[in-house]
Amino acid sequence: MGTILPTHFAASIIRFTIFYLLDPDTGAYRDYTGCGNTLNSNHPRVGDLIIDALRYWVVEMHVDGFRFDLASILYRGEDGALLANPPIIERITEDPILRQTLLIAEAWDAAGTYQLGHFTFRGRWAEWNGRFRDDVRRFVKSDPGMVSALATRLVGSPDLYQTSGRQPYQSVNFVTCHDGFTLADLTTYNCKHNDSNGEGNADGHNDNLSWNCGSEGPTNSEEVNGLRRRQARNFATLLLVSAGSPMILAEDEIGRTQLGNNNAYCQDNETSWLDWRLRETNADLFRFFQLLIRFRLAHPVLNRASFALAEGPRSVRIAWHGFELEKPDFSWESRSLAMHLQQSGDAGQDDIYLIANAYWQGHDFELPHLSGRRWCRFVDTSQSSPKDIAEPGAEEALADQNHYLVGPRSIVLLGGR
Repeated sequence: MGTILPTHFAASIIRFTIFYLLDPDTGAYRDYTGCGNTLNSNHPRVGDLIIDALRYWVVEMHVDGFRFDLASILYRGEDGALLANPPIIERITEDPILRQTLLIAEAWDAAGTYQLGHFTFRGRWAEWNGRFRDDVRRFVKSDPGMVSALATRLVGSPDLYQTSGRQPYQSVNFVTCHDGFTLADLTTYNCKHNDSNGEGNADGHNDNLSWNCGSEGPTNSEEVNGLRRRQARNFATLLLVSAGSPMILAEDEIGRTQLGNNNAYCQDNETSWLDWRLRETNADLFRFFQLLIRFRLAHPVLNRASFALAEGPRSVRIAWHGFELEKPDFSWESRSLAMHLQQSGDAGQDDIYLIANAYWQGHDFELPHLSGRRWCRFVDTSQSSPKDIAEPGAEEALADQNHYLVGPRSIVLLGGR
């Protein structure tokens, strides 16, 4: 004989069950997030809750925008299938209060849905560019076959965003984030070290595309530590000169480490805390980030609003080179690339020359000719601080305007003055 529930209690169960995606046969939570349950985002009542919460953060807390973790779950219907036009995406995009906020999607979920480059065709949304992270990591650690991919990431990932009518700034470029290794750990560890998380080192990603530069963990070897410092600067330089919206993990600019823990969300201690004393300990790295950011802001060609290169008052030209001018090497074994950015406008011409050398030996690179101006060195990551980066206005003019010897695993950034 069945049990008859009070009407108000049965109604409460019904109202509760609409908030999560459930297996209709077992009643178990569907898990597309890796967290044990997934919100039923496209139910009208759940959508109301989401919109109300977002509006509260804008109106009362004055936030500028939102980054949606595992945002592909917003595409899932009640049965877990992906919807072609999910109502919650439409509501967030068109809401009059949310209309002026930044909307950033992590365009995948934990169940294998990967929508990078086509999370939504509405121009309001930007995306975390996971391809940028992976391709830059592979190039900097000298993996083969990555030169063509690097070129694509440097110009804003048109393979992902141009075909869907979006612009370079909608690619949120990053090398590190709150998940995974910090920048310091990316150059210090080959493997995750998550034993303190209590899961037998089974949690966290195993494929981090990291390289310890010759020794796992902290070392007294100045050769290894010097290479790690150089690699960190290589990552920072590529991030800050690439078209798109750069994102920097907090305290990467001062060398924060989690001692190889790549899943430290559960560590409410020194592992995950921010240590502002590192600003003094690693003042040279902090200065490097500061001056790179100032360089980017001073050169509009690095902040292009469009993939179109020859339109409007500021025409842009991009040319690719290798050891020799006009001879880029995109072959499998190549590990170097030079990019010449030129922007012409009412304020004159702006020239930037980037040379990225991921070979383990130095190479000589031919330089383009500048008419009436000279190449000046802004960055050379093979140099020790403070020569690794120049103060604005104090860039050193090259004695040889035709060639530059780039050190092993180094990046050089030149400007025309």
